[in-house]
Amino acid sequence: MLDTAVIIDYQNVNLVGFNLFNKGLQSNNLSINPLEFSRQLLIKRESSQRSKNFPTKLSKVLVFSGLPSPTYDPERNAQALSQAAQWQKNPMISMYHRPLRYEFKRRNDGKILLDQNGRNIIAKRKEKGIDVLCALALVREAQKFDLVILASQDSDLIPAIDEACALGRAKIETFSWYLKENRRSKELRPEYHQVWNTRLDQSDYLKCLE
Repeated sequence: MLDTAVIIDYQNVNLVGFNLFNKGLQSNNLSINPLEFSRQLLIKRESSQRSKNFPTKLSKVLVFSGLPSPTYDPERNAQALSQAAQWQKNPMISMYHRPLRYEFKRRNDGKILLDQNGRNIIAKRKEKGIDVLCALALVREAQKFDLVILASQDSDLIPAIDEACALGRAKIETFSWYLKENRRSKELRPEYHQVWNTRLDQSDYLKCLE
């Protein structure tokens, strides 16, 4: 039995899946449930691999995500904190946030535009440092578990996969969303090591939604 940890780059997993599979779905506010995603990932992994000799035991789910500002984005901030609190009722889930960076709309004279409530009008939200946190977690958890799966399609994480593999302690694997119609799958492939990648398709995606 492989003691398993799943590391989730949440915004990456959520947005890539939404953009790939949301055609025809009613809501534009869909989100992945980290625990259901991790369970579905392991189910698909075991059904896809030829070897059935090493079943997995999900022990830990680490979720990394940007946190909206309570000043500029109070509704989104409250929603994110409430969602994290709900997820972490399960002791397997650990949630880690970093504040989002903001760009604001400006007038021609450079002053920030305000909405009717006197708040800065947001032009862009951007995560900073989440890839670094995921990389550090991957290397750290690779020294504690038998199997660590990195759930992200961010190519900046490829060096961290190689580093975790080089430790020689845990089996390191990756994940990707997969669109069957055009055989589209952006998989993270480390430079110096071969790793197994588990593909999840639209039917898997729908099972993971909140």
